[in-house]
Amino acid sequence: MSATVSPSFGQSVALVAEREVKSKLQSKAFVVSTLILFAIVLGGILFSGFSGDALSSKTKVAATGTSASQLAEVPGLEVVEVNSDDAAKEAVRDESAEAAVVTDSASPTGYTIVTLTEVDSSLTSLLSIAPKTEILEPSTTDPFMRYIVAIAFGVVFMMAATMFGTTITQSVIEEKSTRVVEILISTISTRALLAGKVLGNTILAMMQVIGIVVVAIIGLTITGQSGLLGMLGAPLVWFAVFFFFGFILLAAMFAAAASMVSRQEDAGATTTPITMLIMIPYVLIIVFNDNSAVLTAMSYVPFSAPVGMPMRLFLGEAQWWEPLLSLAILIATAALAIVIGAKIYDNTLLKMGSRVTLKEALKG
Repeated sequence: MSATVSPSFGQSVALVAEREVKSKLQSKAFVVSTLILFAIVLGGILFSGFSGDALSSKTKVAATGTSASQLAEVPGLEVVEVNSDDAAKEAVRDESAEAAVVTDSASPTGYTIVTLTEVDSSLTSLLSIAPKTEILEPSTTDPFMRYIVAIAFGVVFMMAATMFGTTITQSVIEEKSTRVVEILISTISTRALLAGKVLGNTILAMMQVIGIVVVAIIGLTITGQSGLLGMLGAPLVWFAVFFFFGFILLAAMFAAAASMVSRQEDAGATTTPITMLIMIPYVLIIVFNDNSAVLTAMSYVPFSAPVGMPMRLFLGEAQWWEPLLSLAILIATAALAIVIGAKIYDNTLLKMGSRVTLKEALKG
């Protein structure tokens, strides 16, 4: 009778990772939710792109020859030249023009703006003379676009990390409470089991993030936002890289925290601090997206670097060496989390009953 040959550490990790990936891909809920997420991202980009085009469309203004030639130089206006002031007013009535500019000797400017039902304040603003403005420290990006990109980075990071962190937590506790884990570790080591879970869920999370990036590129291309796409190119690549190592860090922490309890009801006690570490960067990037000092600090803190550094790269505020230094710090922190997480996982995985404290988990 031949002896049973146990799989190597690498084979064990690969088997567990494959099991994690397959179980998720075979879940209709996961597939449908992912497709819905992609649809929401694409829809949001298409809506913002096309609505932006609509907002930037020119206002049709009817005017006579002399006025028409002057108005033609005003950006944002499409001039409809007519023969008389009466014809200009008629163009407004039949809605072939949104407004008309007619001569008026009683007006201080010599002209009157004619509209159909209400005052067009935007047109009045376009035709007003304003003093020249000098900005000492002009922003390199549009404030609204800065805000939208900040939300996008923050939401993607938070949703993916929370979703797959919860998946790891539920998987570990389920295997522990049903004692399936006792069968698993009779064949493979607890460290291989931990590594496989982290690797499998990291692959799933990266698939989702890369999918979102691809959908975003498609949406920006369809809406003709090539300028924004060019600005987002490098930051999106760096976001994917930072997210990969950032999620490994969080996944190891989620798995270790889940191994400290035996029931799903008790999971909140150990995983809430990790969830807060995910929520804090999301809040900070939205509230302080225009604060250079806060963004700089975020880009070097491992838990917020996946959001802070890509944002600074989008804004053009980071030097070429900064993402490399930040990534090195993140990788070192992830490695430390794996070592500590593996010790906790190894010490607590077979302990049933009441929740194990962190002090007890580290002691073994």
